[in-house]
This record gives sequence, structure tokens and C-alpha cells, in this order.
Amino acid sequence: MKISTQEGYGLRILLTIASDDNNDGWTIAQISESEDLSVHTVAKMLRLLRINGFVQSTRGQAGGYVLAKPADQIMLSKVLSSLGGRLFDESVGEDIDVLDKLCTDSVDCSIRSLWRILQLSIDKVLMGLSLKDLIGPRNEFRQLVVERIYDSSHPLRTGCQNIILKNLEGV
Repeated sequence: MKISTQEGYGLRILLTIASDDNNDGWTIAQISESEDLSVHTVAKMLRLLRINGFVQSTRGQAGGYVLAKPADQIMLSKVLSSLGGRLFDESVGEDIDVLDKLCTDSVDCSIRSLWRILQLSIDKVLMGLSLKDLIGPRNEFRQLVVERIYDSSHPLRTGCQNIILKNLEGV
């Protein structure tokens, strides 16, 4: 499973804009150079981000792109779903042809159940995570994500949290 190029570029561009403490705004050329992306790609992504209400633009000599709202109000789940959609879309189940191809000879479609479980897991991790969380110290973000995955104080889950965090230290 992969995050699409569009989702990755969109998040990178939002992080670049959000990292500007002065809030002066970024031009397409500046973002292109900073992220090593083509001007065309940056322009396309900024258009999508603007349409979805994540950035706003100002024209003119001193113009540029800034966040449309504070970073703590831009939720990662909304950004990812706006740029690439959900991994599992329930509406696909309404299409009999698709279901016939995925779920032959099965009362409870195992593949459909798998996608649903994966989507719920992704939603659980992303729930409440904002762009501001990504901007903060990497270790704090990792801790936050691991706590979302293992949200119990049970000793075994705490042990799993510690193992995952230790494995992420080198990344």
C-alpha cells in the first residue's frame, strides 16, 4: 500500500508553507526550488490545495501562498482524502460488477472486510492529527502516532509502543 504521489507532494507543499514562521507567503517558484518539484507540479498541487481550502493565494509582487487556516486546524485525514480519496470507499460495494469480481463464492467478502479493517486502522491513526503535529519535533509525532495505534495502558500494548518507538529511532 502506498500514499499516492499527489498526496505526498500535497503534504510536502503544505509542510513547506506551514514552516514559514513569518507567514510571508511562498511563490510557486520558491516551493518548486525548495521541494525540488517542477513548477507545473507545484502549480497543479497548489490549485488542488486552494480549491479544498487548505491554502490561499495573494496576487502581485508581494503575493504568494499561505495556509488558509492555522496549522492545528488542518487535519491530515482531510488533506489526504481531498488529494487522493480513501483507501476503501464503501460506495464501491454498491457496484454489483465490482463486487462480483472481488467476491466470488463468498457470503462475507473477505477482501471487502480486509479493506474495511485497513481503512478503519488508517482513520484511527489519522484521527485528530493536524499539520501542526507534523511540523513539531519528529519524536513527539512518532509518539503520538504510536499511541493512536496502541491506545491502551495494558502492559503488553505499552511494550509494543516501546518496541515500535525504538525501531523508529534510526528512521
